[in-house]
Parts: sequence; C-alpha cells; structure tokens
Amino acid sequence: MERYSKVEIEDSKSERRLRLRSLNNNLSSDDQEPFMGIKVRRNASRHRDYKGDYLDVHSYPFLIKLLNKQGDKHVLFADKVLKFTGSGKIKRCILMITDFAMYIVDTEVGALKRRIAIAAVEKFCLSEFSDNFFALIIPTEYDLLMASTRKTEIVTILSEAIKNTSDFELEVVFSNRFEYNAASDLVKEIQFENVEGGVKTKFLRK
Repeated sequence: MERYSKVEIEDSKSERRLRLRSLNNNLSSDDQEPFMGIKVRRNASRHRDYKGDYLDVHSYPFLIKLLNKQGDKHVLFADKVLKFTGSGKIKRCILMITDFAMYIVDTEVGALKRRIAIAAVEKFCLSEFSDNFFALIIPTEYDLLMASTRKTEIVTILSEAIKNTSDFELEVVFSNRFEYNAASDLVKEIQFENVEGGVKTKFLRK
C-alpha cells in the first residue's frame, strides 16, 4: 500500500465542484442495488484480491487536504459505501480507514461528516449470511451501520489496524440479529433471515 507524503494543495471551489461531480457520477443509484432487499453473494466475490484504495484517493485533492488536516497519511482502505442514518435514510458516502481513524465523507459537498478513532471501535457486528451489512459498535459515541460489498476486507483491515495501534483486538460478532445505537437516544435492531434466493433484512426500533 502506498504511503502519501504530506502535501499542501490549493484547491479552488470550481475545481472542487468538478471533482465532486465526477465522483458522484460514479455513485449512481445503481450502487444501492447490491445492498437492499434480498441479497446473495456472487461466487466471484469470494475469490478476489484486496486492493485497499478503490477510489485512488491521491487523485482527489479535497480528500488529501482532509487527511493532511488531521495528520493522517497512510490510507489503508477507501471506497464508496451506504450509511444508514438514525431516521432510516440511506446516504451514499466515502469510507476511508487510516492507521488511526475512520473517516465518513459526504460526497455531495465533499465535507467530513465524522472522524472515529479506530481505538474507539469495540465491536464489529455482521450476520452469518452472505449479505452486505455491518455495524461498528462505538461505546463512547453512537454506532455506525453501513453496507458494502467489501465488508470482509473492511473488517480484516480494521482488525489489523486496531491490533497494530492498541493493546486489544477487535471483537467480531456473527449474529442474525443485533442491536446498535442509531443515535445517542435511539436503539435499533437489524434482523437477517435466510430465504429462498438470498438473505432478507428487517429493521426494528427498540
């Protein structure tokens, strides 16, 4: 994986809008299809090499500026994912993982929505089936529910990063129903059911 040297990049508003438009064009509504409803993993997805940076972060100055501002240089993973809000809405965003933190970036405005220290992540929850959902349990904050076709790579990279920077290992829990704090005062449960043709998901408010 490539290490990026710290650079200062002057990024004009017009150039930034152009780059955001280009990035969002690659995040079409079709990207939601693999995640919703009944899902089944394609055989090819079980036998692919890990790439880490699927966005080519270095080609987006606003992402590099964001990382530089936080003092992060080594991108372990970067890709578009779906994030589920406390109100149940689905938002496309960028997930970046570095040696020390996870970044959630709003692709519409190119703004950092959340930075989570990886040491704060206590648990990684996912089902026993071949779906794309996973939850990050963060006791000191509210939790994070996302969906990605690369969840296996995400949990692998996150586990290694936590092991390398802290004294504990990430707890990985496989369960066909688990709770998560969708907001500071809102607990939800996601359930998974194996049905003909794939996996069905259901959300419940606790």
